[in-house]
Amino acid sequence: MKHNEKEYTIKEALLFSQRVAQLSKALWKTIEKDWQQWIKPYDLNINEHHILWIADHLNGASISEIAKFGVMHVSTAFNFSKKLEERGYLEFSKKVNDKRNTYIKLTKQGEEVLAQLLEDFSPDRNSVFKGALPLQNLYGKFPEMIEMMCIIRNIYGDDFMEIFERSFNNIENSFYEENGTLTKKERKTEQLLSSS
Repeated sequence: MKHNEKEYTIKEALLFSQRVAQLSKALWKTIEKDWQQWIKPYDLNINEHHILWIADHLNGASISEIAKFGVMHVSTAFNFSKKLEERGYLEFSKKVNDKRNTYIKLTKQGEEVLAQLLEDFSPDRNSVFKGALPLQNLYGKFPEMIEMMCIIRNIYGDDFMEIFERSFNNIENSFYEENGTLTKKERKTEQLLSSS
């Protein structure tokens, strides 16, 4: 086979693309509904919750980082971050060693809201979790995401996946479970200056 010759047919490409599209749309619809129900008592939308989540895991992030890792437009990241600042959940700051870029950081109130959200998480109200439970019961573990992660890495790059992995490592290392509830451990925060 020649180097530039395709190892797939157009039909295979179409079938793969459409399977991924249809499955992703169906999965997203369920995820979106569950996510909205989870955060509804806190008067947050998905973008706002995602921004709080990313800011927490990056321990301060620029708006462009929020947009990149939140898979949203920069103006969306900025506008929702401003709304969160108005509610007292975020503060805009400058790092001591980088006065060029503006960063967002969780306030104490923002940290408390995220902690409360984690405490309120219930697997019983998560359709995707419940959908995967029969596989966990059968194989003793939840489905691996390695192939999906490979596709996402090829689309969004290594930086995206590093942040993705860091966020889950942060959960693993920064929270403990007691009596069926997640609680966040205290952590040192990087020194930030409030912006004027």
